[in-house]
Amino acid sequence: MENKFKVAVLGATGMVGQRFISLLENHPWFEVAVVAASARSAGKTYEESVGDRWKMTTPMPEGVKNLVIEDVSNVERVAAQVDFVFSAVDMSKEEIREIEDEYAKTETPVVSNNSAHRWTPDVPMVVPEINPEHFEVIEFQKKRLGTKKGFVAVKPNCSIQSYVPALFAWREFEPYEVIVSTYQAISGAGKTFKDWPEMVENIIPHISGEEEKSEQEPLRIFGRLEDGVIVKAEEPKISCQCIRVPVLNGHTATAFVKFRKQPTKDQLIERLINFKGLPQEKELPSAPKQFIQYFDEPDRPQVKLDVEYENGMGVSVGRLREDTIYDWKFVSLSHNTVRGAAGGAILCAESLVSLGYIEKK
Repeated sequence: MENKFKVAVLGATGMVGQRFISLLENHPWFEVAVVAASARSAGKTYEESVGDRWKMTTPMPEGVKNLVIEDVSNVERVAAQVDFVFSAVDMSKEEIREIEDEYAKTETPVVSNNSAHRWTPDVPMVVPEINPEHFEVIEFQKKRLGTKKGFVAVKPNCSIQSYVPALFAWREFEPYEVIVSTYQAISGAGKTFKDWPEMVENIIPHISGEEEKSEQEPLRIFGRLEDGVIVKAEEPKISCQCIRVPVLNGHTATAFVKFRKQPTKDQLIERLINFKGLPQEKELPSAPKQFIQYFDEPDRPQVKLDVEYENGMGVSVGRLREDTIYDWKFVSLSHNTVRGAAGGAILCAESLVSLGYIEKK
């Protein structure tokens, strides 16, 4: 694409911000024109500010090293330089909602990784393969904000990215009750083993706020647009436990499902491997060619072998088998900072461009 969209990354120095920077290197549609962070980082070059805190396994892109960090609170100054922004700011939820709305009111679309706006009724929370029709609520949000082009769109929590696509692929069989446990990587807390040595050979059976998100956010994704807001679905009912495990990248889930219509194993597998959505139909740059892969092997998916499937944008499922109490059970895996965070937000932005919601200023 000639004349790429100029984008800012808000919260560019944190782990998710770094992942945005890494994934946007050589992006065919988007170019990082501005990096923004807190006032204490403003005025330094990106390389000076991040220094040895660069947490990606690939080198810091040359194109951002000498960008001078802007103060994220200088909304008008940042917005004037870009077509839209990615948000990964580290603030309180109230502060995040306020600053994301401020950017939107400058007629600058905001595609956010943050949780602050996930339950704002007229803000779409989207997995592009599953519920891109929820972007239609943006027109109602614009009326509330008083904007013509500015809005906020968000992606859901990283913990649900592995099992919710499977449930959606099986929606014709009417899953109505799910028990799930997630085994979540330390990068989901913005950490590496260097930062968090206590996690080596350790498991922590609690992640603040994750279980509620894992139980409730799928219902909003499965919900519907009604009277200018997204109304969450009633089913499937989900009960979840979230556990932190000594893995750097990759959230694994084990799920047990009850269906109203009884599928065969072959039907379930076929629906997984053939599932496609808007990103595949439009061949968006970050879209996995095959969204979900299925393993017949009893010891897959594994983090070390499978977390980078489709450049971290795909979902891996295995161990699908009948259960003695529920109908079926399975294991799934997704990359929490790629599909589950920055990569998922980039795919949302690509979807919004392809649908005409984001335009060059």
